[in-house]
Amino acid sequence: MSRLPVIHCDALVVHCMDFRLQKFLHPWITARFGPENFDIISLAGAVHDYEMVLKYVQLAVTIHGIDTVTLINHEDCRAYGRDGTYKRHCHDLLDARAKINALFPRLNVETFYLHLDGVFEQIG
Repeated sequence: MSRLPVIHCDALVVHCMDFRLQKFLHPWITARFGPENFDIISLAGAVHDYEMVLKYVQLAVTIHGIDTVTLINHEDCRAYGRDGTYKRHCHDLLDARAKINALFPRLNVETFYLHLDGVFEQIG
């Protein structure tokens, strides 16, 4: 059985599914990577479920040969509930980045915290 060739795109972007973010996310992602040069995954809490994120990173590496993973958590994330402090989001983003880098050392992993006013703050 032959394998299909890898079809390359530059990035996998993982962000929360929260509807309040969409007006900020899509223009920012498109400006950063181009209109057709990224995979995008929306998960409740974004990196809150690291194991699910890791499955998508592995898939994007395998089928699209990505170079960059962009992880975006956000202010007032209801998936985190009361535990969703700024400090916790920063911790989880940096922890996910470290774990992804350990498994995929060639990947560039970026981490951002999106404020509800549309400001993307790079973490780390």
